[in-house]
Amino acid sequence: MDTVIRTVDLRKNFGRVQALDGLNLEAMAGEIHGFLGPNGAGKSTTLRILLGLARASSGSATVLGLHPWTDAVELHRRVASVPGDVNIWPNLSGGEAIDLLSRLRGGTADQEAYRQKRHRLCEAFDFDPGKKGRAYSKGNRQKVALIAALATEAEVYLLDEPTSGLDPLMEAVFMREIRRLAQEKGATVLLSSHILSEVEQLADRVSIIRAGRIVDGGTLDSLRHLTRTEVSFTQDSTDITALASLSPVHDLTIAEGRVKFGADSDSVHEVLPLLGSMGVKGLLVAPPSLEELFLRHYGDQVASAVPDADDGGPHRRRHRAEARSGA
Repeated sequence: MDTVIRTVDLRKNFGRVQALDGLNLEAMAGEIHGFLGPNGAGKSTTLRILLGLARASSGSATVLGLHPWTDAVELHRRVASVPGDVNIWPNLSGGEAIDLLSRLRGGTADQEAYRQKRHRLCEAFDFDPGKKGRAYSKGNRQKVALIAALATEAEVYLLDEPTSGLDPLMEAVFMREIRRLAQEKGATVLLSSHILSEVEQLADRVSIIRAGRIVDGGTLDSLRHLTRTEVSFTQDSTDITALASLSPVHDLTIAEGRVKFGADSDSVHEVLPLLGSMGVKGLLVAPPSLEELFLRHYGDQVASAVPDADDGGPHRRRHRAEARSGA
């Protein structure tokens, strides 16, 4: 499988603030790649560099073998994108804005196919293209960018928090359309998000970014062995002494009428036969979620002290630096 997106030791500084600190990222042809991290971690800066909208301080970045900063014109004929914060022209209708954005990307060569696709997407996203841009809510402005990108025939889609402002029903439509791109068109999708459940349902592989560098990555199955599978069953008179003595079993508790514990995910097969012989009832086995994987790298931030009231601490300083640069 060919590598479509690659960054090597990518660094970007905004004055004294280091937004990217040696980022190494790869996305393969035809895959949906989740790019996970909280606001200020460097996701938007990375996407701007991949689009040729910002220049790296050092390191390298290529998309489809092209260098975004020097080959931007050629690259933008083959790439579609959705920014994290969408603004549209107030005096253009939504349909006019979609057409303009699509023409700028060169995606309307086959006019009839384009019109059919645009019409289908407007219906799927329950979007009225006749209203003026000034009348649209944040969610509808997001739909303009999504429809314009999805109506464009592209090899690569770079999506920055694409479901921001969408309701759950529209998020489901978005996920269906993204799967269609990868499965039917063979397109590569780099999906930047902090919505863990969204990425978990869509992504073939994920990369977790922290403080401007990738700290973990791979397929969900390859990452899940790092966390514990949650197991529970109905409490009765069953003796759980043997269960508690198993080395893969951790934090066994009895609460609210259920026995609960965590089991090392790569050793669950050692636990299940014992549960079968014990004749347990109401058994629930939940594999580790992407959120657990995420918290492995950001749990210390959640538990850390409240940032200094004057400037919000280094995390917020980085976020403000990216915001000033449009990242």
